[in-house]
Amino acid sequence: MTARLNKEWFDPELKPGAHNAVFVCLKVQPQEKVTVITDWACEEIAASLIAELDACGCTYNTFVLEEVEQRPLTDMPESILHDLESSQVSIFAVQAQPNELRTRMQMCEVINRKKLRHAHMVNIEKKIMLEGMRADFNKVDELTLRVMNIVNKAQTIRAVTPAGTDVTAQLSPEYKWIKTSGIISPEKWGNLPGGETFTSPLEVNGTFVVDGVVGDYLCAKFGDIQKTPLTLRVERNRLVEAHSENEELQDEFWRYTHRDENSDRVGEFAIGTNLALQNVVGNILQDEKIPGVHMAFGDPYGSHTGAKWTSSTHIDVVGRNFDIWADHRPIMSSGRFLV
Repeated sequence: MTARLNKEWFDPELKPGAHNAVFVCLKVQPQEKVTVITDWACEEIAASLIAELDACGCTYNTFVLEEVEQRPLTDMPESILHDLESSQVSIFAVQAQPNELRTRMQMCEVINRKKLRHAHMVNIEKKIMLEGMRADFNKVDELTLRVMNIVNKAQTIRAVTPAGTDVTAQLSPEYKWIKTSGIISPEKWGNLPGGETFTSPLEVNGTFVVDGVVGDYLCAKFGDIQKTPLTLRVERNRLVEAHSENEELQDEFWRYTHRDENSDRVGEFAIGTNLALQNVVGNILQDEKIPGVHMAFGDPYGSHTGAKWTSSTHIDVVGRNFDIWADHRPIMSSGRFLV
């Protein structure tokens, strides 16, 4: 644990986003205990969050990963997992490093089992605190619920973009749609900034042109890939081709999606709903919340969606300027909601 972050200076411009996180999204109460997990790269943002926890008057413990164990981590440190066991709320504000997804899964096992209200802020950075984290999350929540109430009755969703995306997702009533609008509940932890509804699809077929960003640590490496998009072909829910002029991106993405038997399987099909976002910034944490469709290959978050299979990997892909139909009902045109 570290006590110095509550004395660290931070840019006052971070305060509105930090206030949103603590008081609007997480609704932290004075009688609660919070676990804050951060790293050297995110210390200023963590300090702004801790200032809001101080204003709330709650109890909290703070962990800086590099001061607990060497990174990249192979396992989430026991001291952190132990502290989570006695908390009601947790915040994870950390820059992703290669091969640390397993450690986040270990953390989420405790969070899911103990039903913590958890803010997942992987790759959070200042511009996101000044943009996506300043959204009116109550309005985002209302829109997300409207969209979810349409798509959870649909049998298919088709998504098309000017760049060449044309995918159709077959849906199963056995798999739940989950709302992660930024208003976080004990039933489902959420990314911050929030703004999406997602499910695990029964089957996806077609072409997805990634002219936005790819996820996990590849996002920090490649950023906005509009100039060298990654074209993916999916058949019966499996990735069968990946092509890009950026051969390094193409090869790294292919290797990532072939680490285990389900790494190439579409585990998540999602619609972004954060109306505060207009443009791709090159960071998956925010960019996947832009109004439109994103998918992820790998783990389907089965404890929430109901999907029965698992994977040790999970990587999102984001495009731009979607038209979307739920069955035959248009719900988005050129990136703007029609609902």
